Amino acid sequence: MSDKKVTFKLFTIADHEEEEQYLREMHRQGWRFYKFIIPCIYIFEQCEPEDVVYQLDYHKDGVSRKTEYIQMFLDFGWEYLGEVMGYNYFRKPVSKMNGEEEEIFSDDESRMDMLDRVFKGRVVILIVLFFTLICPQLILQSRMDSAINDMVFWMYVVLLALYVWIFVKFAYKYYKLKQK
Repeated sequence: MSDKKVTFKLFTIADHEEEEQYLREMHRQGWRFYKFIIPCIYIFEQCEPEDVVYQLDYHKDGVSRKTEYIQMFLDFGWEYLGEVMGYNYFRKPVSKMNGEEEEIFSDDESRMDMLDRVFKGRVVILIVLFFTLICPQLILQSRMDSAINDMVFWMYVVLLALYVWIFVKFAYKYYKLKQK
């Protein structure tokens, strides 16, 4: 049996909680998160099954003050796993927690701060790309008439649908958290 496992799983920018639960469940099954390869490849290494909480934080400022940023989490017993596209991965065994499950966010306000950072760091860029590239190309391709242009048009329709899905999903999660 191999001591490494590769899985393909897609999480959008609004799915950090689902990603955390996925990593936790894999660890419970004896597969410790080892590495992430963009866009959706997770590499795990075999380990003893254990209940381990995984947490993600999106914080580009952490890169400029990386030592202090990581040390803050280490001081509270979190293991730093690395950073991928602004998301920082942490884990901590439940057995090392003080009687109850801990989170890197102490309250809903800090969770909202993270979502605001995601919005400013990722969603704004997606919105700009959407309105400057995808929408104009979709309009341009809809006015041309050829087999290749039809294929390109439908490719842009799929991109449009993907963008709308990401925006709606993020807005819904943002709204739900704001309601807490």
